[in-house]
Amino acid sequence: MSIWKKPISIDGLNATSENTLMEHLGIRYTEFDDNSLSGSMPVDHRTHQPMGMLHGGASVVLAESLGSLAANMAVEENKYCVGLDINANHIRAMRSGVVHGKATAVHLGATTHVWQIEMTDERGRLVCTSRLTMAVLQHKGK
Repeated sequence: MSIWKKPISIDGLNATSENTLMEHLGIRYTEFDDNSLSGSMPVDHRTHQPMGMLHGGASVVLAESLGSLAANMAVEENKYCVGLDINANHIRAMRSGVVHGKATAVHLGATTHVWQIEMTDERGRLVCTSRLTMAVLQHKGK
């Protein structure tokens, strides 16, 4: 059974990135299944730190982008999610290519969600692992 409570499509998800940090960094949502959302981000001049490696903050942007959008798609229409906490462990350096991320729900509660985001290089090696906690809120007046 799918966790998604709102209509979900790759084109629709990517449309949410127009004129945002995600568009600037080249983050693209690539696929989803019943329990997860995946996306990618180029490792290039936009996402490098001064030593020419993938910036840890860029990895966190990818993690929060995937987990936050997934959380918002997994709540009812009258609810929305905002980030409470994120952590990341940077495992492997990348200098070029594409980093792939997959956000999977760990906990989908009434007031909080917890998402695990694993980021890998093109060979499937772990680059970064992140945990995102989201608050589930109700739209006012609904």
